[in-house]
Amino acid sequence: MRDKSNPEGQRVGVYVDGFNMYYGLRELGGRRFLWLDLLGMATRVLRPHQRLVGLNYFSAPIRDDPPATARQQVYLAALECSGARVVLGRFQEQKCRCRACGHKWRTYAEKQSDVALAAAMVDDVATGRVDAVMVVSADSDLCAAVHVIRRIDAVRGTKTRVVTAFPPRRRSESLRQVSDAWLPLGDAIVRQSQFPEVVCGPDGVEYRRPAYWN
Repeated sequence: MRDKSNPEGQRVGVYVDGFNMYYGLRELGGRRFLWLDLLGMATRVLRPHQRLVGLNYFSAPIRDDPPATARQQVYLAALECSGARVVLGRFQEQKCRCRACGHKWRTYAEKQSDVALAAAMVDDVATGRVDAVMVVSADSDLCAAVHVIRRIDAVRGTKTRVVTAFPPRRRSESLRQVSDAWLPLGDAIVRQSQFPEVVCGPDGVEYRRPAYWN
């Protein structure tokens, strides 16, 4: 099996599990690291022979919390200004009931983001857009997508390098085992990869770090 080669360097696609990253950042430093420049972070961990050809961020719109929704929209706009591709799934309402007391409440489960991430990663490999993929997640469900990539390589006689970058305080032994390499995204890299206080869009619109995240 031969490695994919490119005269301009190994093309790397990055695929970020937004919710996995969010909760890892919250455990690492509360709200103070949420204004994270994902492209800057990805660029810092690439090797000299690699070049970033796309960063894809997968999440879902927050529901029933207008202030949180506004903060999320500002952050997503800042990500898009930096060059990231934002892909949004949805939250599905679920009704819960306590078996002991009968109390009922509703909650929301995030849907589609992990499937969209897996599909994007496999599509980029299958269509030859990337030579390597970096998965930013600790969701073991993504192992299935890695196995599909391995099958694509087996048919073509090529080798796509799969690297897993674990969000802060997150690990998956299953993902580690199916990856060619893995790394933790710790305090230092997260600190170094924060957006400036104000991110300016190409149309002159400014996106400011939410005060709640200070």
